[in-house]
Amino acid sequence: MASSFLHPSSSLFIPTSHSSTLRTLSPSILHSPTTTRIFAPYSVKCDLAEPSNIMNRKPIIPVLNETTTPKFMEKTGNKNGNRLKLFSGTANSALSQEIAWYMGLELGKISIKRFADGEIYVQLQESVRGCNIYLIQPTCPPANENLMELMIMIDACRRASAKNITVTQGRESIAAKLVANLITKAGADRVLACDLHSGQSMGYFDIPVDHVHCQPVILDYLASKNIGSNELVVVSPDVGGVARARAFAKKLSDAPLAIIDKRRHGHNVAEVMNLIGDVKGKVAVMVDDMIDTAGTIAKGAALLHEEGAREVYACCTHAVFSPPAIERLSSGLFQEVIITNTIPVGEKNYFPQLTILSVANLLGETIWRIQDDSSVSSIFQ
Repeated sequence: MASSFLHPSSSLFIPTSHSSTLRTLSPSILHSPTTTRIFAPYSVKCDLAEPSNIMNRKPIIPVLNETTTPKFMEKTGNKNGNRLKLFSGTANSALSQEIAWYMGLELGKISIKRFADGEIYVQLQESVRGCNIYLIQPTCPPANENLMELMIMIDACRRASAKNITVTQGRESIAAKLVANLITKAGADRVLACDLHSGQSMGYFDIPVDHVHCQPVILDYLASKNIGSNELVVVSPDVGGVARARAFAKKLSDAPLAIIDKRRHGHNVAEVMNLIGDVKGKVAVMVDDMIDTAGTIAKGAALLHEEGAREVYACCTHAVFSPPAIERLSSGLFQEVIITNTIPVGEKNYFPQLTILSVANLLGETIWRIQDDSSVSSIFQ
């Protein structure tokens, strides 16, 4: 029934497995100033008078009760809410609550939050298998953010309804797969990616993916510093980055490897527990693909100094630099923080220890090789 009272462009119907149904309501599209009003022959006019008086510069909104309920909202037949779930986005939670109140339902339990860099995380916190799912999310300003939140909510609901998931953690969206599908559906036939956070993300694409590593640019710069190979030790800031650090160490005169064992208690929260390897009296080079809030790498650097490291360098490709990253990186723990320009860094985030290397030549050469059907992998050998 959702589409009967919404502008055609505001209703989305997506069937999912196990007879589940997912619908989204985007009420803001109804009254968008750019929307052309359409008078449908079977539309129903609300009997409520439009508010005309203004008090304290605020409109008077009539409250629905037994005496003011318009005819089109009179109870008709039996309403089966047993297989119906309402979930609200963050754009207009008040409206969602009012809709749920009228329908005699409670809003579904859903966790929506933002990472430090602004990324959206969505996780359903209840079972939706076999249910008709309605998502309420206006696409009002900030339109891009609200629309992406809606897309991720849809993905989370689709995955949750695909099977009977008993583990709560399984009801979260896989945003990387969603973005891969959006890029493909938009018409791209090939992707050139630079130091993906998870190499497995390449498998989400149904089109060819060229995965470029920016290590050669950083390695060339470190080689120019003339640090003796017997003085170096490459450090992985966590167990998950061991393969990356090992490949880096092999190309850096086959330097020894150390690993920081880290336990994470939540998103953007890390606790360093132990160091595997010897760094005493050596120049420690920490290698990662990205620095977000710098919590992990700063705590790792503090541990390396405690274990006797002479100097600590931080090397990464993507400088996300969410607060309080700058404060942590410029606190004196690092001799130098070496990053690339895959993400622009504003001048307000510059600090004395920061070095920015350009990957323009590397990516330009990669594009030429793709254009000429030449080998891309040979660049990194």
